[in-house]
Amino acid sequence: MKLRLRLQLSAMMFFNYFVWGTWYVTVFRYVTNTLDFTATQGGLIFGTASIAAMISPFFVGMFVDRFVASEKMLGILHIIGAILMYFISEATDYNSFFILMLLYTITFMPSIALTNSICFSHMDNPDKDFPGVRVLGTIGWIVVGVLVGTLAIEESNAQFQLCGVMALFMGLYSFSLPSTPPKAKGKEVTISDILGLDALSLMKKRSFAVMVISSVLVCVPLSFYYVATNDFLANVGMTNPTTKMTLGQASEIIFMLIMPLMFVRLGVKKMILIGMAAWVIRYLFFAFGDADSMIWMLYGGIILHGICYDFFFVTGQIYVDDEAPEHLKGSAQGLITFATYGLGMFIGSWLTGVVIDNYILEGGATSHDWYSVWMVPALLSFIVLIFFALMFKDSKKEGTPEVEEASTHA
Repeated sequence: MKLRLRLQLSAMMFFNYFVWGTWYVTVFRYVTNTLDFTATQGGLIFGTASIAAMISPFFVGMFVDRFVASEKMLGILHIIGAILMYFISEATDYNSFFILMLLYTITFMPSIALTNSICFSHMDNPDKDFPGVRVLGTIGWIVVGVLVGTLAIEESNAQFQLCGVMALFMGLYSFSLPSTPPKAKGKEVTISDILGLDALSLMKKRSFAVMVISSVLVCVPLSFYYVATNDFLANVGMTNPTTKMTLGQASEIIFMLIMPLMFVRLGVKKMILIGMAAWVIRYLFFAFGDADSMIWMLYGGIILHGICYDFFFVTGQIYVDDEAPEHLKGSAQGLITFATYGLGMFIGSWLTGVVIDNYILEGGATSHDWYSVWMVPALLSFIVLIFFALMFKDSKKEGTPEVEEASTHA
């Protein structure tokens, strides 16, 4: 891949995830502390991203594949998002904030698939070139986390103003990206194609069905981390939690690099079980940790993010790609995305808010009984782990060349 193209695509990933990171970690803290929304309302606002993840295939499948060049659609969506972010920064009541955030996430969530698609369309060897480009997205997330934490704008509408400015920049920058015209122009569009319904036939395989069901279930306790951790760390006295949470993305990079070696030794099932076990340990760390003598537990819970994310999500995506026949690979990835970032995380975002509201404390050093809050996802994660361990059977022997080859897709 030519250096100019690599720099263009790397910058695209950096800015796209920078935009996402401006608000995703801190929006719950902002709406519950600054706007005084209930935790349930905060969870539903956070869950708008999951609703958008379920809707976004319409944008990618209907418009981009058939009518509009990917880079132009990316630019249009980000510019619309920038305008919406201005109104979000001014919104103070729940109904307005929820509707505006839903509209914004509908414009943003397709950008994840769009940026991936643009990369794959211009790479001769995606297996080799994509990880080095995609890692700039994680770096962009880390940079904005440090910036938001350093500026101390977690409880300020300045985070949304920053997002709006960067979204506008990203929107304009998108029009300079390499031309990526529609690949299925003129092809008849069907609802089945758009939603990936053909991939449901794979559910006839027991282990594939167990993977999808487990993905939905584990994303319920997973949501507790994304929704509540920033507010929790600030609440128990950790200084500059937003910056320190970027240690999780740093560990994600490290574990992504060692995943191919782990695949050879462990195989799919053990990798996913380790990922699930890491969620249990993380929540126990948060339940028993504090900002004093047990602060190492808080750091441990953050740093476990690399194992939690890579060993479950990335391994699951590789498994799905490996199991699906060639003509269903795209639909199968759409199905697992719908199950995880869509359905599972939406239920989890709502449940997180309900649980937090149920453990409000009157007075005291902290506003919530965080021990009880974190024990809920710890228990849920453990139940899913047992279910997966008993029900899932890898169709290939662990450590086979096929698994090793599939791991390169990470």
